[in-house]
Amino acid sequence: MSSQIPFLDAEAVARLRPRDAVQALIDALRGGLDTSAGAPRSRAPLTHGAFLMMPAEYGADAGVKVLGLAPGNPERGLPSIQGLFLLFDAETLTPRAVLDGAELTALRTPAVSLAGIRHHLLADDSPLDLLIFGGAIQAVRHATVTADVLDGHRPLGSVTFAVRSPQSASLPEEVAGLPVRVVQAGTPDADAAIRQAGLIHCATSAREPLFDSALVRDDAIVVAMGSHEPDAREVDEYLVARSRVIVEDRDNAMREAGDVVLAVEAGVIAPEDFVTFADIAREGSHRVDRPVLFKSVGMAWEDVVVAGAVVAAQGRTWE
Repeated sequence: MSSQIPFLDAEAVARLRPRDAVQALIDALRGGLDTSAGAPRSRAPLTHGAFLMMPAEYGADAGVKVLGLAPGNPERGLPSIQGLFLLFDAETLTPRAVLDGAELTALRTPAVSLAGIRHHLLADDSPLDLLIFGGAIQAVRHATVTADVLDGHRPLGSVTFAVRSPQSASLPEEVAGLPVRVVQAGTPDADAAIRQAGLIHCATSAREPLFDSALVRDDAIVVAMGSHEPDAREVDEYLVARSRVIVEDRDNAMREAGDVVLAVEAGVIAPEDFVTFADIAREGSHRVDRPVLFKSVGMAWEDVVVAGAVVAAQGRTWE
């Protein structure tokens, strides 16, 4: 082992092109990665917050992401979530690299969302009207990663963010050269944007449905990734009932994904009706005759796969 383990800061992690992170996830699933084999995330309470730990392994890589969750940090001018990802050799467990955990999460999360829907998203070449609920980092990154995946395959038609307080939202003025429109969630303007959208990303901390799902087009794709608790959801059971529902892993979804857990409890769908991440990774691009809903909660193996791709993209190896 080298006397100095390389640290890849946020800038270095961000050098991996988003569409390459998407492809790395799809390749891992096509390569036989077992999404149910990893350990579930664990939480360790602390005096001023908690540690969240997510260990996993895939191929030649093993790793663990350790995040510090400090609810009081915004008052100190600090992020409420900070952390590191530790990458090891899977056989020898020799440390290979340390990565900025926040940037890895900011890259990995939208990459997972796009990997889950890419085969449906690219089945059409008409301009895509994009709507994102939320105004924080994941909302922004879902917009930019979507644009990167579409680049050269399908044009963006419009980009709209729906937020609770448009006056205080800090959002980019444009995405992929298109002007960004900001509307207030729950208003007629937001309802009109829902009716128009071909892709809706939900990236919020909401615990109740964000919108009336009757407004969603029959050919729309919806991604719900903001919640990972069994009693919290961003979409209602009516959307689940009328959609092709994709989840990362059935058992994990029934532990953490309130959007589908509550729909199962309502009797509108059964877990065996879910399409898994591994299933869709083997599919080619194609349309379906109903909405598509991808419910993501984040799994540790995704961090390992993307971290391995980040290190490989550095163009160097460390012994």
